[in-house]
Amino acid sequence: MTVLLAVSRLIDGINGVIGRSVSWLLLAAVVVSAGNAIIRKAFDISSNAWLELQWYLFGIVFMLAAAYTLQRNEHIRIDIVSSGWSKRTRDWIDLILHIIFLVPFAFLLTYLSWPWFWRSFYSGEMSSSAGGLPIWPAKAAVLVGFILLSAQAISEIIKRAAILSGHLEDPAPKRDEHTAETTGH
Repeated sequence: MTVLLAVSRLIDGINGVIGRSVSWLLLAAVVVSAGNAIIRKAFDISSNAWLELQWYLFGIVFMLAAAYTLQRNEHIRIDIVSSGWSKRTRDWIDLILHIIFLVPFAFLLTYLSWPWFWRSFYSGEMSSSAGGLPIWPAKAAVLVGFILLSAQAISEIIKRAAILSGHLEDPAPKRDEHTAETTGH
């Protein structure tokens, strides 16, 4: 279990750095969006490249921060159902559902996004819009995002198994506090 927990910490560290780093791209997207709107209104000039850049930036943040969101336990869950369950039951449910649903989903989309990205990169696929950007960077973000999510899913499974077996204290006590706040318990 010690080796698996070390792997989990490595994955968490990588996704933590990437998640915190790409969050700054939201600021860049806002600046691009505002700048494009100002230039369009003030000078009646528009560029598809600026619109696509804004879309790329939001897409990169969404895809590359998904694993970080899972790691931080900030993803959407149905607390109304699980709030009455014990912490141990919720840990078991997380473990089982990560294995049954998250891992196959993330691995499948990683597998499917590789040829989708590669064809785009190899062919030099460009946007069909006049003055548009190359498309392969956006497709690369999808591929990398699912690779990171796959790795984080493995990390979450390792941590859940370690918590359930008593090898690790739960690093996310915030979840119980959040549940208590939402349900009034």
